[in-house]
Formats: sequence, structure tokens, C-alpha cells
Amino acid sequence: MEYLQALILGLIEGLTEFIPVSSTGHLILVVDLLGFQGPEGRVFEVVIQLGAILAVCLVYFQRLLRMVLGLPFDQGARRFAAAILIAFLPAALVGVLAHSFIKSVLFSPWVVSVALILGGVAILVIERLSIRPRYHEVEAFPLRLALGIGILQCLAMIPGVSRSGATIMGALLLGVERRAAAEFSFLLAIPTMLGAATYDLYKNWSHLGVEDGTLIAVGFVAAFFAGLLVVKLVLGFISRFGFAPFGWYRIAIGSAMLALLSLR
Repeated sequence: MEYLQALILGLIEGLTEFIPVSSTGHLILVVDLLGFQGPEGRVFEVVIQLGAILAVCLVYFQRLLRMVLGLPFDQGARRFAAAILIAFLPAALVGVLAHSFIKSVLFSPWVVSVALILGGVAILVIERLSIRPRYHEVEAFPLRLALGIGILQCLAMIPGVSRSGATIMGALLLGVERRAAAEFSFLLAIPTMLGAATYDLYKNWSHLGVEDGTLIAVGFVAAFFAGLLVVKLVLGFISRFGFAPFGWYRIAIGSAMLALLSLR
């Protein structure tokens, strides 16, 4: 039963990592509903996100390879790499300093439910704003824009806010075109989630056993295949329907969970 639960959680992670509905928030809620007893320290919920990140690396492999190979002589590649690094640093700093508080206090179904609702309202409000896009290509983002997106990503330390939601909607507020905002969020996820998973494994390594590793592996593989599907489809969906459907979804799920939690 634990392996089936790990499979379900991995699929949920992959399906929600790259859309603004909070994959961590969904995992916390479903773990609570299933009564899943995973590895100590909530390490399962964090590390399986690497499966979805691997999917992004595969989809954007050629672009990432061009960037790496172009670093020695291509100024655009160096600027792109610097933008990703600068956007990553604020969350890395806050994550290290507030790691224990986040895990012990904020990983709560109540916190997630409220954050889902408030984030949904924020998405609907931002979607109604008429902000003229000024930035259309992620490779051309100025460093100050990358830093602003990185600072806004820190909001996602609150489970339920959504890392992709904070970065995408924050980018829209800063004048980034929809598709470019989503792509930058996808690419920024690579160092962000790799750093979070590495730090979590470091903090909890002594508590992990063989069975824990197997559960994580099941969730990882499921997240990879689900993430691969979503990354290929989500840009087309966003271009056609915008972000409002995700806002309404967040409000509905958050409200339903608050109602369910209040009945316990």
C-alpha cells in the first residue's frame, strides 16, 4: 500500500509542479488524506520533485546544452546563466535560514488550504490587470528582472503558494510575456529544486533506510513521466486559456479542504 501511495504522490507531483497550483501543497494535502507514512523530515515530498525537474531538463536539453557550450564565448549565454543564478540565490538563502521553521510550522494542511485560496484570488486579480509585456525572450532578461523574480519566488516557501505561481505571476507583474514567464519558471526550477532536494537529503540522510529510498524512487519515476507530459502541454494551454482556470481551481480545492478539515 505504501508503494501505491508513493506512486500516486509522484503522479500528483509531476502533474502539479509546473502549473501555479502548488505541487508541495497538493502533496501535503494528499499525504494527510492518505495517511502516508514516508521517510522522516518530509524528505519524500521534496526529493521526488527531482523527477519532474529531470523532465524539464529533457524537454529543454538542447537549449541548456547550447547555453553551457556557449558560456566561454557567447555573451547571451553568460547573461542567461547569470540570470538563472541570480534568480535562484534569494530562495536558496531563505531556504537555508528558515528550513526548520518551514518544515515544522508551515507544512500544515491548514496553511496550505488558506494559501491555495489566497493565491487563487491573486491569480484572478493579476489576470485582470492590463500589463503591457516588455520582455519576450528568457535569454534576454536583464539581471534586475531576474533578481525581482527570484525575490518573489521566496513567497513559495509557504506551502500552498506555489513556486511556479510565484515566479510566473510575479514575472507577469514585472512585464514579462506569458510564455516567457512560464519558460523562465520552468528553467529556474532546475537549480531551485535541485538545491532544495540536496539540502533535504543532507539534513535527513542518517534517518533514511533502504525502504525509504525505494519509496522515493517510485515517486521520482512517477513524477518524471507525469512532469514530462505536463511540460509539453502546459505552454499551449496557457497561451490559449491564460491562468484564470488555475486560480478558480485553487480556490475550489482550498475551500473544499478547509471544509473537510473543519469537520475533523
